[in-house]
Amino acid sequence: MTALAACVSNAPPRLKQTPKPDTASAVNTQLGIEYLKQGDLNLAKEKLERAEKENPRDPNVHMALALLNERLREPSRADAEFREALRLSPKNPEITNNYAVFLCQSKRYEDGVKRFHESANNPLYRTPEAALTNAGVCLREAQRFAEARADFQNALQIRPNFAEAAYQLSDLDFAQGHTKEAAERVDQFLNYFNATPELLLLRVRIARASGDRLVTERNARRLRNDFPESEQTRQLADVLRNPG
Repeated sequence: MTALAACVSNAPPRLKQTPKPDTASAVNTQLGIEYLKQGDLNLAKEKLERAEKENPRDPNVHMALALLNERLREPSRADAEFREALRLSPKNPEITNNYAVFLCQSKRYEDGVKRFHESANNPLYRTPEAALTNAGVCLREAQRFAEARADFQNALQIRPNFAEAAYQLSDLDFAQGHTKEAAERVDQFLNYFNATPELLLLRVRIARASGDRLVTERNARRLRNDFPESEQTRQLADVLRNPG
C-alpha cells in the first residue's frame, strides 16, 4: 500500500555553489528516498540524517525517516517520525496516508482506518478512491467485512474505473462465497474499462470455481496475451492445475 513519491537521478546532482540550508535539505531528502527505493539503507540513512540537521522542521524529512525506520524494523522510531511529520504538517494528506499504511501493517487497524478516512476526506488529496480502498483492505485484515465492502463501494462511486477497488470488492465477495456477484462485477468492469492482470486472474479463479470452462479459457488466454510478463501470468498454470 505504501509508495515512495519522490524520485531523483541515481547520481548526486552537481551544484555550482554551496546550496542554502533548506535547498540542501531538499536535495538530501530526495537522495535519501531514492537510496531507500534502491534498498541501500545505509546511504539512505546518511542522507536523511544530514537533511534533518539541515532543516529539522521539514515534514518531508521526517516522513522519509519514518519510512526508513520502518524498513530498519524500528517501529517505535518510525511511529515517532510519522507523528513529528504530522505535527509539522497536520493537514498533509500524503503523510497521513503513509502513516495509515504503517498503522495497518502494524495491526493498529482502528487508527489506520481513521487516518485513511482523513486522507479521503481531505480536499487536497487527489486520489480519495485509493485511500478508501486502502481503508477497505485494512478493514478486511481486521475481519470487518461489511465495513470493508462499504469502503470499496465508495471508492468505486468516486471513480468507477478504479481497478484496484473493483478487484478488492470482487475478491472479497468471492472469498465469502458470493461467486455470482463477484463474476458479474468483474465482467462488467472488463466490458467497460481496461483490464488488469489481477482482475483477469481473479476471473479465471471464479470461473474455475463455477466449472465454467469456456470463461476460464477465454480469460486465461487474454491474460497470457495481454500481460505475458506479469506475476499473474506466472501464477496461471498453478490456478489452472488446481481444482476451483
